Amino acid sequence: MYKSSNNFENNTYNISSNLGNYYNEKRTYNTEGSRNSYGRGGSQFGGSSPFGEGNPFGNRNPFGGGSQFGGGNIIDVIKKSFRNGNALTKIIYINIGVYLLVKVAEILFFLIGQKYGVDQIIINYLGVPADTQHLLIYPWTLITYMFTHVGLSHILFNMLWLYWFGKIFIEIYGNKKLWGIYIVGGIAGAVLYIIAYSTLPAFQDIKFASRAIGASGSIMAVVFAACISRPQYRINIFLIGSVKLINLALIMVIIDLFSISSGNAGGHIAHLGGALYGVIYALTSAKNSDSKNLFSGILGNIRKLFNSPSKVHFKYDQNTNVNYTSNEDEKSNKAKEDEINVILDKISENGYESLSAKEKKILFKSGRS
Repeated sequence: MYKSSNNFENNTYNISSNLGNYYNEKRTYNTEGSRNSYGRGGSQFGGSSPFGEGNPFGNRNPFGGGSQFGGGNIIDVIKKSFRNGNALTKIIYINIGVYLLVKVAEILFFLIGQKYGVDQIIINYLGVPADTQHLLIYPWTLITYMFTHVGLSHILFNMLWLYWFGKIFIEIYGNKKLWGIYIVGGIAGAVLYIIAYSTLPAFQDIKFASRAIGASGSIMAVVFAACISRPQYRINIFLIGSVKLINLALIMVIIDLFSISSGNAGGHIAHLGGALYGVIYALTSAKNSDSKNLFSGILGNIRKLFNSPSKVHFKYDQNTNVNYTSNEDEKSNKAKEDEINVILDKISENGYESLSAKEKKILFKSGRS
C-alpha cells in the first residue's frame, strides 16, 4: 500500500517487491520480421490501481457503496476520470489507450494472415529508430515510442512504477511538472539510445532494423528526479526491509549497466539516458529554487521597506487650532504604493527586463531600482 505524507523526511512507502526483478522493461525490435532479444525486467509492486481509490463503475457496484463519478456507462466514467484526473492519471490513460489500440491492430493483422504486422508496420511507425536517417523520416517517434507497449507485462510493470514514483514526484515538484519530465526524460533516453547505436561498433549490424518502445526512459527520469531531490525517502521491500530511495536508484543503474551485454541493450541504454536527465532535472531545479528564493527574499525586503509605516503629514489650521492628517496625501501615497507593488510583482514573475520604460522610470524615481 502506498502511504503518503507531506513530511518528506519521515515518509515510508511499503512496496511488496522482488528486487531482483526491479524495473520495467523496454523492448528493442528488429523490424525485418523478428524481434531482437530482450530482457524481461519487472517489478512486483502489488495490485494497486493506478487510478486512485474508489469504484469506477458508478452505482452498479455489487458490493455496495457509491462512486465518485456517479452513474453512467464505463465510457462516460473513463472520460470523466481522464478529464478530472491529474497529470499522472492522464499519462497512464494514454499509455493504456495506445496499448489497447496496438493489441486490436495485432489481432486484425493475425486474422488477415500478417504474422509480423505489429513488428513491420505498427512498431515501424511508433517505435523510435536507432538509425538517424530513419529518424528523419519518422521524427514523431521520439514522442510516440514512450507511450507504446506491446506485451501485457511490459505495460503493467511500467505503469506501476510510474504510479508509485509519479505520486512521489508530484508531492515534491507539483502536478504540472510531471508532463515535462516525462516527455523530456523519454527524449533523453531515446537520444542516448540513438547515439549508442550510431557510434558503438557492437550495434552497427543491427542499428538499421532496431526500434525502441516503452515508457521506461521517461519513468527513470521521474524516479531519479525524486531520488536526488529526496534521498531520505524510504520504501519497504518484501524480504529486504526499509531501503532509502537513493540506494534503490543506484541499484537500478548498476543492474542496467551490467545488463547491457546480456540482452535488450537498447532498452537498458535508454533507461540510463532517462536516469541521467532525472539527475540533471533535480540538480537544476534545486539551483533554480535557491536562486528564486534569494530573489524573492530581496524583493520581499524591498517591499517591506516600502510598506513600512509612512510618515504622517500634519497641517496646522489657525481657525480650529487642530492638527490633522491630510487625506489627499494619504491617498496619493496609497496609489504609489499599489503601483510599486504591481511593478515588483511583475519583476518577480517575469524579470526586470519585462518592465516597460515607464515602469522602470517609476521604479527608479521611487528609489527602488
